Amino acid sequence: TMLRSVKVRIYPTRAQQDYLRGQFGAVRFCYNKAIYIKEHQYKFHGQSLSTIHDIKPFISVAKKSRKYAWLKNYDAISLQEAVRNADKAWTGFFKQGRGYPKFKNRHQDQSSYHCTAVSCGENWVKIPKMDRIKAKIHRPIEGKVKSFTLSLTTTGKYYAAILFEDGKPEVEQIKTLEEDEITGADRGLKTLIVTSNGDMIDNPRYLKKAQKNLKRKQKKLSRTQKGSRRREKARRLVAKAHERVRHQREDYLHKASRQLADENQAVVVENLAIENMLKNHKLAQSISDAGWGKFVVMLAYKLKRQGKILVKIDRFYPSSKTCSHCGHKLEELGLQVRAWTCPACMTAHDRDINAAINIRKQGIVKLKAEGLSVSARGGCVRHCESSATADEPRSLCFQAGV
Repeated sequence: TMLRSVKVRIYPTRAQQDYLRGQFGAVRFCYNKAIYIKEHQYKFHGQSLSTIHDIKPFISVAKKSRKYAWLKNYDAISLQEAVRNADKAWTGFFKQGRGYPKFKNRHQDQSSYHCTAVSCGENWVKIPKMDRIKAKIHRPIEGKVKSFTLSLTTTGKYYAAILFEDGKPEVEQIKTLEEDEITGADRGLKTLIVTSNGDMIDNPRYLKKAQKNLKRKQKKLSRTQKGSRRREKARRLVAKAHERVRHQREDYLHKASRQLADENQAVVVENLAIENMLKNHKLAQSISDAGWGKFVVMLAYKLKRQGKILVKIDRFYPSSKTCSHCGHKLEELGLQVRAWTCPACMTAHDRDINAAINIRKQGIVKLKAEGLSVSARGGCVRHCESSATADEPRSLCFQAGV
């Protein structure tokens, strides 16, 4: 059966807000303590502690002490999950090359995980050791509720991410695909997405548009005194401005990914190393503003729910500087060059459309290599059959990119 997740806004009372802030504080305390203990033991004793056998038992011991007895007031599962998350962060640094784990503080987004004694209704949610919390559930939740993840944003808004099992079987993946329903998608900055069909999805650049407003509010924040009420008020205004940009971007990416997922059986993209690309300080802000990574995540789960396929090709494939008509490869092609003419076949190319066509070609090759059936049917084949000549064979049709 399929697992689905819905994020809803919750409206706790003043007393419930106080409890939730305590819950978030307990989770934050356990996470930071776990990081500190693992760091101390490794630095001074050269030992790598086990989360299950060495650190988790500390929570039970702490609850029995006078100093940390307050931990008993909060959900034990969420505290254990915090320790597990600390171990993931520590392991990710050593084995996956991620950043060094940082201590959490109360000024960041807060969250806590709950998986036992959780339930929800038409307008409420329930977690352990608390009464029902008013909620705005905008989508029906049909099936067994598995877990909640409560969160508090820097703007003071509370949310609950509800994970539930809908009881429906997973949609079987498509085994036979039509070539005219496979699309290559090239991600860019000037245009967010260019498809192999020539369709373009604009890049709205929400962060760039909000820079003037953000600059004014950040200046006002910098002039306030630390610890004052005015500083807290100014900080929240800055956070709200950033939140608005994030919501605009997510809404746009949801609509763009939905369009591609509904119109195609498979979508082919490049497996870009976005984290490495963000090290280029001239392009980092523009890349983050475009939301390349989030777009692919949204597209992946939307396709999977319909039994469709997301194909990722090698990031080192020279899609931009390879002629999609004859296969000639240029030695160099600068980022400033947006259109070029192939010196071998004299075909004029738009850089992004040409890259999308090449990406689509490689995706079809990968799909066939994985044993899937890709049949050539549709308007492109009819065009090729009617216009193919000795100089322009059907297999090199520029319009279809196959």
